Amino acid sequence: MDITTVWFGLIAILFTGYFILEGFDFGVGVLARVLGRTEPERRAAIATIGPVWDGNEVWLLTAGGAMFAAFPEWYATLFSGFYLPLLLILVALIVRGVAFEYRDKRTEPQWRQRWDNTIFIGSLLPALLWGVAFANIVRGVPLDADHEYTGTLLTLLNPYALLGGATTTALFLTHGAVFLALKTTGELRHRANRTAAYTGVAATVLAGAFLTWTLTIRANPAAVTLAATAAVALVAALAATYLRREGWAFAGTATAIGLAVAALFAALFPTVLPSTTDPAGTLTTTNAASTSYTLTIMTWIAALLTPVVLAYQGWTYWVFRKRVSVTDLPSH
Repeated sequence: MDITTVWFGLIAILFTGYFILEGFDFGVGVLARVLGRTEPERRAAIATIGPVWDGNEVWLLTAGGAMFAAFPEWYATLFSGFYLPLLLILVALIVRGVAFEYRDKRTEPQWRQRWDNTIFIGSLLPALLWGVAFANIVRGVPLDADHEYTGTLLTLLNPYALLGGATTTALFLTHGAVFLALKTTGELRHRANRTAAYTGVAATVLAGAFLTWTLTIRANPAAVTLAATAAVALVAALAATYLRREGWAFAGTATAIGLAVAALFAALFPTVLPSTTDPAGTLTTTNAASTSYTLTIMTWIAALLTPVVLAYQGWTYWVFRKRVSVTDLPSH
């Protein structure tokens, strides 16, 4: 296998891991304000992701770093052409992280409400914009022969991309609701289960429409297989939610999101950013890649460090695996 193909696959794996893990804490961040009807319930909801949300973001940092080093032309074109949406995602992630740390620094209801609203917006905006961004990557954008983006912001807000944004938002809300049901007790758990059942229906419809549209734009046997399996996993997750089998439901939503992202990358390969105007502007794993020497050094580094990172993050999830009860939290 060509080393550029290996790194395309590794970047796909990193983004898949990011959307699976950050997806549920985006969902929890949105739903904490909605499902938490009292201050203890909102604290309990946020506590379910408190130990892991910042570790989940490491997957994005690693994916971005890998893209920069392995495919610098892809990175440069993407981050210049998608500057405003990616900037909004970055700002949202920053203020969201600040809100997690600051909401409990004071006990006044107005103080906590402001930070809860910040967490809500800081979780909802990336959930929407990541779908818009990846849909445009798969569909393609106007690029000239020098691989420069020639469109505008409105170019990115096309119907297919907006459907992608709605799909990721619904999927992450469902994923987050299932995670809340899995990690909480009492009335909050019941509300999360009911919410997952409702959002799961919307996610199934939107994901089905989005993946079907995707396969009319670009399709190959691998993408079709992955998309079909993702649909089956999402339906199975919805059935498990109705049966209150929260562990199976969470496994189903995680599998569905992972396979859906994999389907997008499979549909894209060997292109990394198609041009909808000048075919000469299309970026591929060949013309966007670093030198073979650079990729070889990166491969050795990744082989040495990746198992350590995975082991540490797995240990974190194991340590904080128990449910969070409202009565177990401090009173302030």
